[in-house]
Amino acid sequence: MSLDMTPVHRNLHTKVTFLGLEFEDLILVLALAALMNLLAHFVSGNAHVFGVPLNIFMEFIVPALAVPFLILFKYGRPRGYLTDLVRSFFAPKAWCALERDSELKESYLTEDEE
Repeated sequence: MSLDMTPVHRNLHTKVTFLGLEFEDLILVLALAALMNLLAHFVSGNAHVFGVPLNIFMEFIVPALAVPFLILFKYGRPRGYLTDLVRSFFAPKAWCALERDSELKESYLTEDEE
């Protein structure tokens, strides 16, 4: 009876990227495209940017420009940088190291009684 062996590829731990962007970055670009599409409906037809009507500029060119901007912004930074950056904006801040901990029930230091 022979032992069945299955080949395991060495790069299973690598994340999938498209144009150098991670999945979270592409979600951000799609959300920006949806927001620009919504806002473009409220723009008048007379406004132009570089000879292109503003609503077309907002719908197509702004999300297309967001991709190279994100590629340049994330160059040399570790994976998950954008997610960690957004989390740091919404995380509670510790403004003072002397402030009492609200979750601490018992003190760390005890005084010796003699």
